[in-house]
Amino acid sequence: MGPFNQPGVQRDSALLEKTVAQAVARDHGISGPRLHKAIRELSQLFTRERHALPADYLEVPGFAGAYLSYFLPVNAAKIQVLLDELPIQTDRAGRSENPFTVLDLGSGPGTAALAVLDWMVQRFGKNAPLGLLSADRSKAALNDSARLWESYCREAGAGQAVLKTHRGDLEALPRGGLEKVIQAGAPYDLIVIANCLNELFCVWADPVSRRVELVDTLLPLLQPHGSIMIIEPALRPISRDLHRVRDQLVLSKRCTVYSPCLHEQACPALVREDDWCHEERPWTPPAAIQVIDREVGFIKDALKFSYLLLRKDERTIIKRQPDVYRVVSELREFKGEKRAWLCNELGRPEVGRQDRLRSESNAAFDGWHRGAIVQIERIVRKERDGKVSPVGRIESDAAVEIVRPV
Repeated sequence: MGPFNQPGVQRDSALLEKTVAQAVARDHGISGPRLHKAIRELSQLFTRERHALPADYLEVPGFAGAYLSYFLPVNAAKIQVLLDELPIQTDRAGRSENPFTVLDLGSGPGTAALAVLDWMVQRFGKNAPLGLLSADRSKAALNDSARLWESYCREAGAGQAVLKTHRGDLEALPRGGLEKVIQAGAPYDLIVIANCLNELFCVWADPVSRRVELVDTLLPLLQPHGSIMIIEPALRPISRDLHRVRDQLVLSKRCTVYSPCLHEQACPALVREDDWCHEERPWTPPAAIQVIDREVGFIKDALKFSYLLLRKDERTIIKRQPDVYRVVSELREFKGEKRAWLCNELGRPEVGRQDRLRSESNAAFDGWHRGAIVQIERIVRKERDGKVSPVGRIESDAAVEIVRPV
């Protein structure tokens, strides 16, 4: 079993960028002001007006080209960030075991498919064996996915990468023809549900429980060492629903969270209505994305998303212990001190260190950032007027370590 890759600033590969650019020019013919207008409209629908997002938005004229040009490279980078976190099965020579099998549900135009293909080629070479099944209800999106795959494989010389596509409705699972197709390709090393779980079962009385049912249906289709990757937009209502899905799955004990959570307790971000948990990872946008950002007034200098990596083998990103925490906020500066919110099996504490108490042993505190995993020797809660301070304090003699940055 090979270790996960060391984290760093994420960059899309030149070949992925080239493949997407050629597909937009060849298949969609949208550029300039029309492209920028479509990107603005899609962004508005993805964020502030999700209630108005059409189910078939990738078949709306202009939207497919806009999605490929802007949102696909961004979302592909998110998927590759999480692939870097996962322990991938390798042989003794460090090569991917044969074959690496992937199920991409709600695949759209092949964002996850292209991201995994590119990730495999970059890390294991053009002959890395890969079998991927993409399922979506949009025929047009599946056609885009197939063309992107073929173009990338032709340019890269990736002769052992095979894509199959199937048109089907995820809301019909666990019934219908889609289930048979999915089962025929099992077991999978990886199942990806990217930016679509929140779009499913919205008209049902209990959408969260129905989404949990869907994930439960998929767990038996995993290899013993496999993972389910769920990515959602970094929006509070959607992220909180993902926290609820996580809680129900953990309660069932049919899977555990590999990452981001460092515990199997109820999610502490659900205790207060205004809390939620999301990621913000460093990213160097491709030149084409930077050009679009300047034209439409966006700033895409980081990857923001919520996610779950689920497994059946109880493996976790790091050994769990009460003095190890995930940083779930930015390091916030106040007069004379800095603070951050943390999360582990003990809850979601706010912890700070006064500037005057900075020392060699706790200097790593200054490098805390959202998503980092840290170890703290001791947190002190001072009492004043018979009340214990809600903010934990790091003293000058306490050891602080960043166990794993992002």
